[in-house]
Amino acid sequence: MSILVIAEHDNKTLNGATLNVVAAAQKIGGDITVLVAGSGAQAVADQAAQVAGVSKVLLADNAAYANQLAENVAALVAQVGKGYSHILATSTTTGKNVLPRAAALLDVSMISDIIAVESAKTFKRPIYAGNAIATVESSESIVVATVRGTAFDPVANTGGSAAVEAVADVQDAGISQFISEEIVKSERPELTAARIVVSGGRGVGSGENYHTVLDPLADKLGAAQGASRAAVDAGFVPNDMQVGQTGKIVAPDLYIAVGISGAIQHLAGMKDSKVIVAINKDEEAPINAVADYWLVGDLNTVVPSLVAQL
Repeated sequence: MSILVIAEHDNKTLNGATLNVVAAAQKIGGDITVLVAGSGAQAVADQAAQVAGVSKVLLADNAAYANQLAENVAALVAQVGKGYSHILATSTTTGKNVLPRAAALLDVSMISDIIAVESAKTFKRPIYAGNAIATVESSESIVVATVRGTAFDPVANTGGSAAVEAVADVQDAGISQFISEEIVKSERPELTAARIVVSGGRGVGSGENYHTVLDPLADKLGAAQGASRAAVDAGFVPNDMQVGQTGKIVAPDLYIAVGISGAIQHLAGMKDSKVIVAINKDEEAPINAVADYWLVGDLNTVVPSLVAQL
């Protein structure tokens, strides 16, 4: 078997989530090739070549892939992926944008969000917002799947010595174009990779109060910050901070949920956290069912008191 892993990157650095996908590929078994599609992305290819377990790196370096437009990258993946038994990508915004398009171009169905590998064509994935786990078997000639990174321990990013080969094929669909992007820079850890996450919900009351109450706690703990969908929909914080089924899936060592009731959509995105702490004035809040520790009280009083003790 031969497995093609789609690298996620910013043309400078290989995203750590790719290491989790390689780990899933190793459980399937076979030669693992990493495809790096970007512009000026030689450094990313070199990093991918050092990843443990990778046999080969394909570098498609062209302006058409500079901004990871899904239509262009998907066409490349479909073209390159024809010779592989499996095509895998991360269950991130990018992976979920590219891989379904590639599967359609290859005329195969795909499996999303796998959390375990049973065999080369049999996998487990969550359904019903994570309340049930389905075992699915693919009968396709090429298995196309996205991988939930939090379900697999990442492989080492050093120790490999794969060869880097250039891909001359350029796929420019010509149906979309990059206009602009606004990047929010923060000294805090990236949400999906953080060991500690502090999240706020509708109970924080406002965007101003979110930052007033939760920023000092996150600063003390060196934590990333997240939010429930209700807080995002209310405009308290940007939607890239949303944790949940339609947001980001996280599994940190410590997850602190402040003013979050615990709707099923939110629980699906964080219930695999190793330790969950809930702070809520409602002792009947659903989040208490999954919390390891919970404190019933006014977050505006409890959280500052907690910060003072740290």
